[in-house]
Amino acid sequence: MRTLLHLWLSAPSRIVRVALAEKDLEFDLKVEKVWERRSEFLTLNPAGDVPVLIEDDGTTLTDAWVINEYLEEVHPAKTLIGDDPVDRAETRRLVVWFDRKFAAEVTDNLVGEKIMKRFLGLGQPNSEAIRAGQANIHYHLDYIAYLSEQRNWLAGEAFSLADIAAGAHLSVLDYIGDVPWNEHLEAKDWYARIKCRPSFRPLLADLIPGIPPPRHYADLDF
Repeated sequence: MRTLLHLWLSAPSRIVRVALAEKDLEFDLKVEKVWERRSEFLTLNPAGDVPVLIEDDGTTLTDAWVINEYLEEVHPAKTLIGDDPVDRAETRRLVVWFDRKFAAEVTDNLVGEKIMKRFLGLGQPNSEAIRAGQANIHYHLDYIAYLSEQRNWLAGEAFSLADIAAGAHLSVLDYIGDVPWNEHLEAKDWYARIKCRPSFRPLLADLIPGIPPPRHYADLDF
């Protein structure tokens, strides 16, 4: 069976987990503690990060974008990027928005500073970065609300990788209690729809040793 090397609070890993589940593809999950710098892991991915997907035949793919593009080509029956060029372009635009812009402005400043620095041994959290992340998230939640009001899902009428990317990043932030849901009810309603999808529920069962999530994290009616 294919194997996905991941970390609990790696948003890119969560994107691939949900995409695999949406495509009804079976896989085993294996936590890769990237800070240990295992030689076997670095042979698979010299960049030293996750996710890494290992297929049954030994084919190894790295980076969430690359993996999801591969999955779309190899398993196209249930598309997650859209049926026509315009839909696919919009989906990809939003995936880039959340996995680059949102990640840099919010996820890295909050999860990166509060959690990953501890595991990676990179010193104390940067309070200025944390404040920036807490300020920036409001703009992005407003954008999610705008998109969800204009469309059925973020990129259009169909659920897509855009929703998966946004949901994955918000899920890791929600795990550490850093999403101000009560100030952004439209975004909260959209996220509640994401949480109810069978593909997303395994993420809500994740438990990081020594770091429990807030009570509402796994609650579908939060």
